[in-house]
Amino acid sequence: MKKNLIVRTITGLAFVAVVVACILLHPLAYAILFAAFSGLTTWEFCSLMNKHAGCQVNRFITTVASVYFFFAVWAFNASVAGAEVFIPYLITLVYLLIAELYFKDNNVLLNWAFTFMSQLYIALPFALLNALSFVAIDGTMNVAYSPVFTLSVFIFIWFGDSAAYGFGTWLGRHRLFLRISPKKSWEGTIAAFIMAILVSQVIAFYSQDFNATNDLFNRLGWAGLAIVVVAFGTWGDLVESLIKRKLGIKDSGNILPGHGGMLDRFDSSLLAIPMAVVYIYTVTQFFANN
Repeated sequence: MKKNLIVRTITGLAFVAVVVACILLHPLAYAILFAAFSGLTTWEFCSLMNKHAGCQVNRFITTVASVYFFFAVWAFNASVAGAEVFIPYLITLVYLLIAELYFKDNNVLLNWAFTFMSQLYIALPFALLNALSFVAIDGTMNVAYSPVFTLSVFIFIWFGDSAAYGFGTWLGRHRLFLRISPKKSWEGTIAAFIMAILVSQVIAFYSQDFNATNDLFNRLGWAGLAIVVVAFGTWGDLVESLIKRKLGIKDSGNILPGHGGMLDRFDSSLLAIPMAVVYIYTVTQFFANN
């Protein structure tokens, strides 16, 4: 038990260090890292479905599609390429539909379902990180790489998860979702919200990305983002727990010692990222018009 905790801690710290370093280092380093994460997570998801769900998803092409989609959205948001960059991705999706006509497989519907679920559930959320990472420069058509929102989403998840685990283990008495995740507690979840909100106020002290002229609105904007990330991160965790329960497995993989697979590591992010994008765009538009 002690050895596993040490391995888990070292792996977690190394993972966080790599993510933070690449996000802050350079937009290309960030892009390569998260494109790789998208590909690895998609490959893992397809492997799980092929092994446990009785289907035959084309892992290679589906994974390549996820990686390409990330780079395409990155290039579009960075103003490196126009909308034509998405054409190969669209062609690939059409191919994945048509190809099933030529395979003698009774589970064609499952193949289609999990192929396109991998794109919606994994590829899209990772690609949407680019909507957080690039911002328009006031008064111009140019954009700039700004990793504040991207990094903050992961910071809220990391601090929230740590608080939920610590306080849930210590004080957890009331189960949050017993049918799907017996270990999650209301006490741990509430601790995650409180921790994320506190961290958001530290970030708000240094960043006026929500409102540069009104400190109260800026702080409220950051607090709201923390709440959205923790709420949908919790649902994301439960969604992956339900997937694993239906497949009859404990971990999605073993690529990360002490943490399981890539899907285990990013389960919270897969719902938190899209809703963070929705929240940030909605709130910033509100502030812009008021």
